[in-house]
Amino acid sequence: MQEPVERTSAACPALFIAAPASGQGKTTLTAALARLLRNRGKVVRVFKTGPDYLDPQILAQASGRPVDQLDLWMAGETYCRQRFFEAACEADLILVEGAMGLFDGEPSSADLAALFGLPLVIVMDVKGMAQTAAALVAGLAGFRDDIHIAGLIANACASQRHRELIESALPAEIPLLAAVARDGALTLPERHLGLVQADEIRAELEQRFEAGARALDAEGLAEALLQLPPVTFEAPRQAAEAPMPSLRGRVIGVARDAAFSFIYQANLDLLERMGATLRFFSPLVDRHLPPCDALWLPGGYPELHAAQLAANASMRDELRRFFAADKPILAECGGLLYCLERLTDTGGETHTMLGLLPGHGAMRGRRGCQGLQTAELPEGPVRGHAHHRSMAEGTPAPIAFCRRQRHPAPGEAIYRQRGLTASYLHLFFPDNPDALARLFTASGQSASALETHSITSLESQG
Repeated sequence: MQEPVERTSAACPALFIAAPASGQGKTTLTAALARLLRNRGKVVRVFKTGPDYLDPQILAQASGRPVDQLDLWMAGETYCRQRFFEAACEADLILVEGAMGLFDGEPSSADLAALFGLPLVIVMDVKGMAQTAAALVAGLAGFRDDIHIAGLIANACASQRHRELIESALPAEIPLLAAVARDGALTLPERHLGLVQADEIRAELEQRFEAGARALDAEGLAEALLQLPPVTFEAPRQAAEAPMPSLRGRVIGVARDAAFSFIYQANLDLLERMGATLRFFSPLVDRHLPPCDALWLPGGYPELHAAQLAANASMRDELRRFFAADKPILAECGGLLYCLERLTDTGGETHTMLGLLPGHGAMRGRRGCQGLQTAELPEGPVRGHAHHRSMAEGTPAPIAFCRRQRHPAPGEAIYRQRGLTASYLHLFFPDNPDALARLFTASGQSASALETHSITSLESQG
């Protein structure tokens, strides 16, 4: 019997949703497009450019499918190519939502679109302009010769006359695909780090998705998208080697609730591919930890739930005992705040946290820190992303600092106490599976040995 031939390429219509700046309505309209096609019975796979947590939650609910983050620096070209190939094997349409403005960042949304030959649609808030919107689109189209802009979606369009003014000024090769009226029923709710988490407002989001889908359906956009010429996605020439099952038999407890939800699906997938069993728990409502060998406390919004976290004394006691037993704990951003002695919430009230690490966390208004960095862990470097508007004071001396992507100043501090590793950086586990395997299997004693080696190495370099 002849063995099946392994596919090396797959073709599927695809569209990259970009904008000249943040705040133009990319997520709102990407979600509406996904829901529109889903309502037609189509399989829509959506990706988000960059290391974003909140937009993928929204887009996953709209499309009914998992949403992966694609970042050429953090995840790498091979990872992105593999995800596109897998999606094209099953989807009727692939949508990619860009980040910030089309050319912002290194790598930018334009870089990702150009690398994979994805046609671009520009979403632009046209409030307060008409022909100028056409000029901006023409400027974006002519800025680089390796991208193709397939059309414009004019968001917040005031009237039919407004639409006509924009459409008549556009270059012939860039059509106006849709003009979406100003409508508060479509807009997605926001808070200090971006959009409100999907799980908090699922019913409200459903109403907004459906309203957006109706608005785009009236423009005939579904038919236009399904008639797009397919884009061919090649499988990676050398597929990334499957990680060794170095976590086989290990049980990792993962905090996941309204306070801790900044979790890359790719991280969970990797841990399971390495053989780990994942057990999710809620520091907000669960009184006991699940039986586990290691813990991951990811980022999220502990500052919005500090009183409830403090009131769950049973969970805090169990986490302290876990720490005292020298078991591995990874705490990222919000997880770091939870591990401190105290946390001041958004209302100015201070609450007792775990006290695994000396220090006090508090919000600092509109100022914050964000950017791509590499965590220089004793177990090995791991790329990731920082995005926070809080600060931690009174913390111990760090064992190392993260390395910024394109700036010589030290990045986020990395702390280690016994088996606890804590930092503001959100790690992208697939960047260095071996380092994560070592981190989640190290005892407090072995972690301390690695820490001493790391400090010695840093001192010798200095």
